[in-house]
Amino acid sequence: MDEAAGTQSHDPDFPERFREFMRTGWSDSSLDVAPRPEAPDHAKRRADLAAAFPGETLIIPTGVERIRSNDTNYAFRPGSDHAWLTGEHDPESVLIVHPSGEAILYVRPRSPRDTDEFFTDRNHGELWIGRRHTLAEKATELQLPTAHVSELAAALDDIAPGRTRVLRGFDPIVDATVRSANPERDAELAQTLSELRLVKDAWELEQLQDAIDATVRGFEDAARALPADRPVSERLIEGVFGLRARHDGNDVGYGSIVGSGPHAAILHWMRNDGATRPGDLLLMDMGIENRHLYTADVTRTVPVSGTFTPLQRAVYDIVFAAQQAGIDTIRPGVAFDDVHQACMRVLAQGLLDLGVLPVSVDEAMDKEHILYRRWSLHGFGHMLGLDVHDCANARKERYKEGNLDTGYVLTVEPGLYFQPEDDLVPAELRGLAVRIEDDVLVTPTGARNLSDALPRTAADVESWLAARRAEPYQLP
Repeated sequence: MDEAAGTQSHDPDFPERFREFMRTGWSDSSLDVAPRPEAPDHAKRRADLAAAFPGETLIIPTGVERIRSNDTNYAFRPGSDHAWLTGEHDPESVLIVHPSGEAILYVRPRSPRDTDEFFTDRNHGELWIGRRHTLAEKATELQLPTAHVSELAAALDDIAPGRTRVLRGFDPIVDATVRSANPERDAELAQTLSELRLVKDAWELEQLQDAIDATVRGFEDAARALPADRPVSERLIEGVFGLRARHDGNDVGYGSIVGSGPHAAILHWMRNDGATRPGDLLLMDMGIENRHLYTADVTRTVPVSGTFTPLQRAVYDIVFAAQQAGIDTIRPGVAFDDVHQACMRVLAQGLLDLGVLPVSVDEAMDKEHILYRRWSLHGFGHMLGLDVHDCANARKERYKEGNLDTGYVLTVEPGLYFQPEDDLVPAELRGLAVRIEDDVLVTPTGARNLSDALPRTAADVESWLAARRAEPYQLP
């Protein structure tokens, strides 16, 4: 990083003669922008949201950059609801939907040349962070009226708080400016946004498939980089996949989980500071977020040596059967919990067959016992979209305690995890873990596995791994 990006106390105090020199000699330029093809989809979503709260003002910020360390920021990722409504990806943007249904997007436009911001402001200046769109360019591209973010304070002062709802937790200035006497009203806005996002439109499904296809390529890269005969760092696999994510998409959709051997039994293992070992299983839970911020979420468990041992295959086959049972259950009108029960019953039966389950399957499945969950702590899956755990603010009766509908996209990801220190399982099982996860679309007649380009059966995983290893790893 350039030394000039140091703390503000070290910023140069430019002399006036230098400032005068910098203000001259710049040609003007404009971007050749056109309306985005997806702009009508965003407009429809804004209309649907306005219809849910007639006569009210709705404020949806995207969020602000956050400090990583001292004067360096994390890479900015737009708020999902804001992006879903606008397509805007820059920080500080705020959408206001007025009672009439008219929407205005407040953004920070291109650095003006009538001030020194473009060369002195390292947070917003064009010579520091690059060119932003002008207000007109942004309005043309998004097909949405725009205003300078400097006008936001006046706009917020002009609203009626009792008829206003705010998506909170994203922009501290907005939160502080618009007080709410009834926090439940704001919670209803977040809830409604999540529930509107449950059904994916055709454009969203294209984005999800794009993210999933890139994720498939990332898994293929990982397989090519995974040697069968010697250890490598889990972070090597993470890094190879991350390269594909940054090349083909925006980034990874969440912290990659790359767990070898007993690390695979840690559900959210993201330190990835271990090493693969021939003879162990390697669990990879990874997903690429595409350039429109939709993410995949896929898990594969592979034998590092290339071939499952008989015991590894037995556990793998149980998890595969559980996943298939869940996918086979999915169709419109089916309860979310029915998919869960279908997966979990197969896992419980498998645990009984392995001699691990201390009670009958029916007793283990009883909601007052659920003893099988000692070896499978998590549910069968979750909604997927702009967020890896999508639509999280939806009411339980529309999600976990509701029914599936056409256009939902969800993961199906059963797993079995035998902890190294678990004295209730045979020694040969300790430290062994398997999860298989795919991204599934609810269709009018059933389910479609959007990530079926990656193999799922034990035999197909072995064949796929051998074929990828026969190919040299190449940069994307």
